[in-house]
Amino acid sequence: MKVSIVGITGYSGLELVKILNNHKKVELVSIHATKEVGRRLSDVYPYLAGVCDLKIEYFDAQEIIEKADLVFFATPSGVASSLAEEFVQADFPIIDLSGDHRLPADVYQEWYKKSPAKKMILNKFTYALSEYTDVKGKKFIANPGCYATATELAMIPLVAAGLIETDSIIVDAKSGLTGAGKALSESSHFVNVHDNYMTYKLNHHQHIPEIVQTLQAFDADMPEIQFSTSLLPVNRGIMATVYCKLKKDVAVSDIASAFAKAYDDKPFVRVQENLPELHNVIGSNFTDIGFAYNEKTNVMTVISVIDNLLKGASGQAVQNLNLMQGWDETEGLHMTPSYL
Repeated sequence: MKVSIVGITGYSGLELVKILNNHKKVELVSIHATKEVGRRLSDVYPYLAGVCDLKIEYFDAQEIIEKADLVFFATPSGVASSLAEEFVQADFPIIDLSGDHRLPADVYQEWYKKSPAKKMILNKFTYALSEYTDVKGKKFIANPGCYATATELAMIPLVAAGLIETDSIIVDAKSGLTGAGKALSESSHFVNVHDNYMTYKLNHHQHIPEIVQTLQAFDADMPEIQFSTSLLPVNRGIMATVYCKLKKDVAVSDIASAFAKAYDDKPFVRVQENLPELHNVIGSNFTDIGFAYNEKTNVMTVISVIDNLLKGASGQAVQNLNLMQGWDETEGLHMTPSYL
């Protein structure tokens, strides 16, 4: 299968290149960006010499349609919402890693503060959390956000089984700096990040409605959640710490059973006996989940860790590609966590 990547110079685009280089069923045939056009990717990023020596091209939808069988959009929010339309009209498969096709138009505009895609285009897309969505034969995939992936995988088994008081959910999520993207800002400047820890977008992060929307598919009465996001002084990784109260007569063994039932047959979700840490998943497509119960407060703490650039973006995008095509779900994704 031949694929193209739009948004090649961002972190997610570069991770896609590395994954697809080891994918037995995929050939990367073109890469597109607005910067460094005409240069070989390996000249811009020498560590990719011999991995991807393709020249960076301007975006041209018709050219991509002629060359490839599918296109990945690894662009900032607000880009794919307009560029994807020509592909949808041509019935040409898309996997969009941005947030442009995850939410209804009015919700997207409220949270992203950008013009949404047309409703007729949005209706074509399937929001695809890989472990919970049947995407075989689908053509238009909205890849979940990084915070959303970590939080949803931690919460869905408990919400779906009706084990927790849904109005008690508090999520404290932290991300490495790559989660903010490549564009330089005051908050991502080295002197502000190094040896520091800061909370940002409190109550206003754009992944909040995405998480609530997903959980409501498993419990229609699911209320809004309290969600905070903080920046860790590390390159990559997300840790979502979820606090919630158990319903009356729910035992810790019920929680363990719910996670086992949900993930025992899922190759990229590992339920751990101990509380997980970032090093256990960095450089891989794994999600590690652990939990602990406080009998004195009736609070269950669930911790979910992912690599924000892999399971939180490019890794899950390739996982969705595999599922779309009916291939082995793990193809191209046999990456051992770097740990150190």
